Amino acid sequence: MVSDFVKGKKKFEYPPGIQKGIELHRAIDEFTDNHPATKNAKEFFRQDYRLYSGAFIDIVYDHFLANDKNEFADETALKLFSAGTYSLLQNNSAALPEQFNNMFYYMKKDDWLYNYRFIPGIEKSFNGLVRRAAYLTDSITAGRIFVLNYHSLEACYYDFFPGLKNFAVSRFQQLIKN
Repeated sequence: MVSDFVKGKKKFEYPPGIQKGIELHRAIDEFTDNHPATKNAKEFFRQDYRLYSGAFIDIVYDHFLANDKNEFADETALKLFSAGTYSLLQNNSAALPEQFNNMFYYMKKDDWLYNYRFIPGIEKSFNGLVRRAAYLTDSITAGRIFVLNYHSLEACYYDFFPGLKNFAVSRFQQLIKN
């Protein structure tokens, strides 16, 4: 989760386990960006958000993952996953980037991982993305695009996610062997 807050070779300033997590995150990002389903999904946002379309798709995929019955049988399973993730991050906060820890306070307080399940949670994430972006001012359009193209975006997710999961498991196994 901290990879977006660690640029380039700064990853070597972290303990080996976190370095491997950053490497896995970067590999997952590359796989995601190059997947044909992601390229298709980005087209829904490209006209209005250009280079940021991929960031919006990351949020869209989080929504469908939070609702994926193959990954979380029910809301309780997602709630337990969210709580476990927050606990793990909290317990390791001293080793994490300060900028991440500042954001993590709000992530935990507002339970982002669980609330990705709901359209208002996604709209709030879109708004946060726009607020942090240098050249964006409007998140309402992203919410409309998401709702109007919901089923097409969902199809992109289901085309993409099984391959990502297999890739991530394989890459993780490689990393822990080294």
